[in-house]
Amino acid sequence: MNIGFVGVGRMGANMARRLQERGFHVTTLFDLNRAASTALAQELRAAACPTLGDVTAGAEIIFTIVSDDNAMRAIFSGDDNLLVNASGKLFINCATVSPGLHEEVEKLATKAGAETLEACMASSITQARAGSLYLICGGAEETFRRAEPILRELSSSLRFVGKTGEAAKVKALVNMVMNINTAGLAEGLALGHELRLDLAMLREVFAQTGAASRVLQTDGEDMQNRDHATFFSAAHAAKDSGIALSLAEAAGLDLPLARATKQQYERMIAEGLGELDKSGIAELTFQDRYGGRRQR
Repeated sequence: MNIGFVGVGRMGANMARRLQERGFHVTTLFDLNRAASTALAQELRAAACPTLGDVTAGAEIIFTIVSDDNAMRAIFSGDDNLLVNASGKLFINCATVSPGLHEEVEKLATKAGAETLEACMASSITQARAGSLYLICGGAEETFRRAEPILRELSSSLRFVGKTGEAAKVKALVNMVMNINTAGLAEGLALGHELRLDLAMLREVFAQTGAASRVLQTDGEDMQNRDHATFFSAAHAAKDSGIALSLAEAAGLDLPLARATKQQYERMIAEGLGELDKSGIAELTFQDRYGGRRQR
């Protein structure tokens, strides 16, 4: 089985490495950052393709891991796109994009004789490399069953949630709640700092009480130590909160916490901090850090 990848940033590259390691043939790669695709192609003995059509020509299954709605739409409907001579091919789309866009892409692929599947990733770079992703999948169930063996090589937990668009809805809500928790944790630690509490002690207490969260495990120490190496950027947090808010608006719901969190991440982008990890939101809350200095 030949496998292609479109988007070989931190997540895509490590997924490709994992599949190669598990005995799959990663044959074709494409990224707008040609240096990244060329370097990975040399490592995996694959082809760094000059066009998207070349990716499809050299693979039966193509994973796409792109940045946003515009990028996703471009790779499936732009002048150079993946659906040229795509009959019989399967596209597994892993990016966090709008549910409606997954539906749009499915229609385009069906017209070209191809299949699509959502495989939204609720995990980080290290899990991509280790094959322990949490994957939320949506699409036709028979398509999911076709892809299941390869997806199990990438994941420790695999969840099929329904038709195309459903996985994107679930992923948007996962990230919305995660982002709210991240912002709340940053404010709790900042207030603890101002009250001259020991933050290591405070995190331990949080972990044993109603203040516990997965974000406390992944980001709490990083917030305290100002270690914002990027696993999930503030820019992506803002984008994903925006997807959830659009869904809420369409449903007639007002979500003030989600809205306030998105504003905080947008503030990070405006201040040039958008490429920090989402834990960098703490820089806006601690008085002796970037945000505090700006507010004075």
